[in-house]
Amino acid sequence: MSGHNPKLRLGISAAEEAEFEPALHNAPALPAIDWSQVGQQAPALPNTPAGKLPKAGAVVITWAEAEWAAMEHVFCSSGSAMPYSDRNKGSWNGWEKFDYKLAQNPPSGWTYWGYYRLVQIAGKTVLLFKSNTHLDWPGASYLQDMVKIIVAEVQPSLILSVGTAGGGKTQDHVGTVRAVSAGTLYKSGEQPSQWPDYSNSWNAGWTMISKPGFGKLLFPIPTTAGDLKELCSQFNQHYGTSYPLSELDPNSLNVGDASPQIDNQTGGAVSLLTTSTFVVGTTSGNYQNYACIEMDDAVVGQACKTAGTAFGFVRNISDPVQNAALPSKAQGNWGSAIYDAYGLYTSYNGALAAWAILAG
Repeated sequence: MSGHNPKLRLGISAAEEAEFEPALHNAPALPAIDWSQVGQQAPALPNTPAGKLPKAGAVVITWAEAEWAAMEHVFCSSGSAMPYSDRNKGSWNGWEKFDYKLAQNPPSGWTYWGYYRLVQIAGKTVLLFKSNTHLDWPGASYLQDMVKIIVAEVQPSLILSVGTAGGGKTQDHVGTVRAVSAGTLYKSGEQPSQWPDYSNSWNAGWTMISKPGFGKLLFPIPTTAGDLKELCSQFNQHYGTSYPLSELDPNSLNVGDASPQIDNQTGGAVSLLTTSTFVVGTTSGNYQNYACIEMDDAVVGQACKTAGTAFGFVRNISDPVQNAALPSKAQGNWGSAIYDAYGLYTSYNGALAAWAILAG
């Protein structure tokens, strides 16, 4: 299965993914962005050349379709609202396909690295990149090669990876954003002390995020009791279960904070956890030492570290920690449902934080 997909991390089969597509009714659109709240203008959109990755001072990589939609809205089309239905859109105007320098005899169905587009933020040239190349498919070596090519052709001073992630801490409600500059690669069958870490000393600029007006640009995750009850009902009907919402959502972890939490943990001391297997943070605190759990970043960090390029990760909690008392299957299925319903909104705040880091 192609693409960065939390369903894979949460242990959900392709058949289940195709059948269960929870969604919110009357979901609000992402609003147009009033950049004057922080004394800025919308990113400029220079011409993006086809056929070769252009030079840029920074690269921002994202992964899933909801993440791509949020990136498009923040960096490219912030002047108008984006409807909720666009969260599953698979293409955007102005982006170019990166499909050259592919390995010989690539896996069947994998025909390009990703899509790219140039923007300018506060006079800085930034390359946006939507990856079609992942740790889970076509594999770590392909992901490393993609980063190597980006470093060689774009020659950035910084690579940021942004997108959705699973929670590791019970205090991280849906929509929490965590910025780190280290990744730990999960190794099945090995003790955590043996898992490799890839870190660097990059520190995120926080000037823009610290401005009073920045909070007005954030979009509180629009969770309501009614929506969560409806998702719970859809979930139980689809899977033939009878879980009450209090078991699927202990301590209201899936209720977004009125003011989305954005944490700067860069500098290399705090790490996220990268895995392509069934790994879920739970209320037992099994992965609370990590900023979050996702599927690509430690490999990106490894390739950047080898190349001598600074790197950072800005991840939003799209599926908070799960009730440890639930069967692992139910944990994964419910996490996926919350991601499907709210991933566009959580990704918007993550993309906005990435913009602010680059603009600050």
